[in-house]
Amino acid sequence: MGTRPTLARAALGGLVGTMAMSVMMYVVAPRMLGLNMDIAAMLGSLVGGSWAAGLMIHFVNGAVIFPAFYVFVLFARLSGLPRPARGVILGVALWLVAQTLVLPMMGAGLFSSNMGGMKAAMASLMSHVIYGVLLGVISGAGAPEPRVAHA
Repeated sequence: MGTRPTLARAALGGLVGTMAMSVMMYVVAPRMLGLNMDIAAMLGSLVGGSWAAGLMIHFVNGAVIFPAFYVFVLFARLSGLPRPARGVILGVALWLVAQTLVLPMMGAGLFSSNMGGMKAAMASLMSHVIYGVLLGVISGAGAPEPRVAHA
């Protein structure tokens, strides 16, 4: 279903998705759910405690590494699915890795059990799904889908 998106378009989609995810964590989650979801502080704890370094890791992952994986590995393997669905699959996969490997390493527990439990895990899932949809939609914007001519 269409040609592979370019890395530049996917990076733009990843950047927009990462910004949306960050708004969800730093604005929506604290105000609507009473959750502190400071991914920059958590990632920064892995590299000496620097919040700025953690934020940079978050954005490099979201705007460079994950979009590259989407373009070069995942996209073709999910042929036949609409681009937003492909992005959602990536977002859910990233969420599962975060909840089962990354967050437990940072002390948040399995499925955020030490930082808000199911409420935090579901808020994280929603932000990863939004990230994936934006990545999928924006990476495909402007890329023409092949059309079959009918006689």
